[in-house]
Amino acid sequence: MSSTPETPEFTDWQQVIDILHQAATEQKDDTLLKLLLTPDERTVLLSRINIFHELLNGERSQRKISELLGVGVATITRGSNELKHHDESTKVWLSELLQQQIAKKAL
Repeated sequence: MSSTPETPEFTDWQQVIDILHQAATEQKDDTLLKLLLTPDERTVLLSRINIFHELLNGERSQRKISELLGVGVATITRGSNELKHHDESTKVWLSELLQQQIAKKAL
């Protein structure tokens, strides 16, 4: 018997990204995310995307975003604080990505 404690096989965030990328390549990203996330977690993720969209859009106050999305102001603040950790080019990229999705939905 080995006295070395067992460790999980997946310990690095990049491994998660690689798995998501591979699933997307195989057009199984929806399946993987449904396996990984509960319905409540998927709802929270959708809220986070809407929070980022509203914050990047800049037309509503955090209080108004909170009312619109039915989440607490603290949740909006956490999203805002997370955005502050990223450079302007990342914010522009995310904003454009979200706008592209909105345009696709409108078709």
